[in-house]
Amino acid sequence: MQEHADLIDRSPAPAVTRAIELLEFLAANPAGPVSLTDLAKGIGAARSSTRNVCGALEAGGLIQRRDGGYQLGRRLVEFGGAYLASFDQIREFYRACAESPLLARELVQVAILDGADVLYVARHEGRAPLQLSARIGDRFPAALTAVGNALLAPLSEGEIRQRFSGTTGFEARTPRSVRNVEELIEQLATVRERGYAIDFGGVHPAVTGIAASVPEAGGSPRFAVGVSLIATRAGDEDLARYGKAIQTVAAQIAPPARRIA
Repeated sequence: MQEHADLIDRSPAPAVTRAIELLEFLAANPAGPVSLTDLAKGIGAARSSTRNVCGALEAGGLIQRRDGGYQLGRRLVEFGGAYLASFDQIREFYRACAESPLLARELVQVAILDGADVLYVARHEGRAPLQLSARIGDRFPAALTAVGNALLAPLSEGEIRQRFSGTTGFEARTPRSVRNVEELIEQLATVRERGYAIDFGGVHPAVTGIAASVPEAGGSPRFAVGVSLIATRAGDEDLARYGKAIQTVAAQIAPPARRIA
């Protein structure tokens, strides 16, 4: 509660900060409508002020009332679509996946680095959705994922340590999850040497991820492209073939000035 209050006190626009907190809370609780009382508790605000924020967001279509509570509104999809549409790289990603002989039928995703997490922003589903993998808008720990490792690998050791300075250890999702910064740094050295990252079941024991970073252009977010495979079918030759294919897609969606011939 005090943390929320301190954040509001430091904000140049407290009402906007409250609105952002409310949207974040609803996004983190997507199972069903959230009551006004629970929303107020969740963002550490009085019920009356929370009602006012809800009224403004509802009027703007950013949230909607349903079954006695609130949930995210459809207009957020429009904003998200406008954000993604502003990047030609996203459209190029879908084209490159569709034209890839190896990846056209696989689950391939695009992610960006956001603090210690990766945020998934695009998804080519190929033959069928893989329910074990992330959806657009999902966040996963960058240290555990192939796309995260691909995005972290270009950073210096000092930058990596700074990024995870508040972390004593990582959440172990499987026995193969990287456990701390030292293990991560060692793992990233292998990524640099290989040219692409491999997650050998570090997020889910049944899924192997292979990812490569997209060459960075000034002012643009750095993306990583990754393919998710069922681990039981991924032998060494498969990993090498998919690694090369994912590097090809990453090069194809780089801004023209940075594309690799």
